Amino acid sequence: MLVTFHCKVSGNIIMFGDVAKQMLKMMGFCENIPGAIDAEDVPVALNNLQQALNRIRQIEIDAGNDPVIDIDDYDEQDVEPVVGVNTRALPLLEMLKEAKAAQCYIMWE
Repeated sequence: MLVTFHCKVSGNIIMFGDVAKQMLKMMGFCENIPGAIDAEDVPVALNNLQQALNRIRQIEIDAGNDPVIDIDDYDEQDVEPVVGVNTRALPLLEMLKEAKAAQCYIMWE
């Protein structure tokens, strides 16, 4: 399943369903699809997501896992680099910031 996030001040963002549900949970919203965040709730969602991502990053650092991986390290290996949750969240973070500035809602389906 794919989930598309819509906002009138940003381009659409498409995520796999499991990743989108994870992001919704980190923002403090239920994982129901479709759904929406009212304009007045966008700042809280942005703050919740940023805090959750910071906690994940700190856990990775404390565990000794370097969250920053140089893609060039994989050129000669037969493996795919892992795309972390922080990287996956970047487009949604930008959408939330733009929605907050424009005071508009975000929908997903």
